[in-house]
Amino acid sequence: MWGTGSNSYLAAMDMSVWILNLAVLFVVLESDLGTRRVSRFRVFRPVVTTAAIVPFFLGHLATGGYGLALEVAGTAAGLLLGLLVSFFMPVHEGVAKGRRCAKSRAGIGYAVTWLAVVGARIGFSYGSEHVFSRQLGEWMATHSVSSDALTDALIFMAVIMMLTRTALLHVRARAVLTGPRPAHASLPVE
Repeated sequence: MWGTGSNSYLAAMDMSVWILNLAVLFVVLESDLGTRRVSRFRVFRPVVTTAAIVPFFLGHLATGGYGLALEVAGTAAGLLLGLLVSFFMPVHEGVAKGRRCAKSRAGIGYAVTWLAVVGARIGFSYGSEHVFSRQLGEWMATHSVSSDALTDALIFMAVIMMLTRTALLHVRARAVLTGPRPAHASLPVE
């Protein structure tokens, strides 16, 4: 049975998921909303943020069983969600400081998608401690899933979502800048 000592285990997961998700949400929305130039700083900042934050929260990785499957599922979900949010952030050619550059545009669809995903992760984290902790604890005990594996799955989802968005932003910006330019097109001045 899932004892009271395990609730502190879930409480630690709860706080780490909150901090990581709010940091990811802030970095992404602050750098993406509106029309923004795709710069090296903008591409590398999420990578640096990830490298700085994740080691503090990542637990012992599962090496088999349901724990490993849960971590792989979190990674796959992060990849798919990263693809989804990238759909809401098209990249186009533009001008900044008189030079040709790639720009992205993220609006309400992008923001709502990020808010929904982060809200769902935080909601799950809250629910795991306050709403369905007994049921989750029983499931984890039955399937030999550690709290670290569950926390890691949520962290992988958040980080892979952000890194997928970043990688696609970089690839699409490079494609815009290296692709053929129409002879009759003039660049908009922004």
